[in-house]
Amino acid sequence: MRHFVSTRIWHWINLIAIVVLFMSGLNISNAHPYLYWGDWGFSPTQAWLAVPRFPGWMTIPDYYSLAKARDWHLLMAFPFAFGLLGMWIAMLSNGHFRRDIKTTRREWRWSAIRADIAKHLRFDFTHGEGKYNFLQKIAYGAVFGALLPGMVLTGLAISPGMEPTLWWLVDIFGGRQSARSLHFLCAWGIFGFFVVHVLLVLLSGPVGQLRAMILGGEHQPTSPPFARPARPEGESA
Repeated sequence: MRHFVSTRIWHWINLIAIVVLFMSGLNISNAHPYLYWGDWGFSPTQAWLAVPRFPGWMTIPDYYSLAKARDWHLLMAFPFAFGLLGMWIAMLSNGHFRRDIKTTRREWRWSAIRADIAKHLRFDFTHGEGKYNFLQKIAYGAVFGALLPGMVLTGLAISPGMEPTLWWLVDIFGGRQSARSLHFLCAWGIFGFFVVHVLLVLLSGPVGQLRAMILGGEHQPTSPPFARPARPEGESA
């Protein structure tokens, strides 16, 4: 497995941007911890979800300040959004998306999906053909195609400075409060991906994975000692 220079640069810039965006976003959430659908919502009785108040160690800054949290959020929004645009351009131009992330019809067969799930449950991370297996392609496709663009678009829709110009975007999401709720869901979807991603890196040779993502070079994921590789065909239990 070898990563393009563009992928490595984007990966680390995006990591910093997402961490700051997420933690400053939690501070912003503390200002009004209720989520609504539609165009408006004011009281807890109208909310579909009451969000817990996040402690200072989870937020940027580490004390409640809506103004400073918005400053941090806006500061990291630009490298996050333009970095994603640059990454998409790079993936399409260097063939990374077509070659490594795009799925094939054969991979959508239930027997292939079931085999891939079973392989993950056995912690068997050895690869056959291709850089990523089917589940990895689905995960990366969902992140690059839905969650990350969703964060940018819903962020624009709820931005007080952009809303008068991008009113049509607000309408597409079904109202400003719906866009805010979707922004929240995308953020936690990315957090969930981040947790799983880090766990799988720790289980599949973290030193080699980090070296490949920082310095480049070839690295093949390895399975942990407790992994249970599939038995060769014809071998009984």
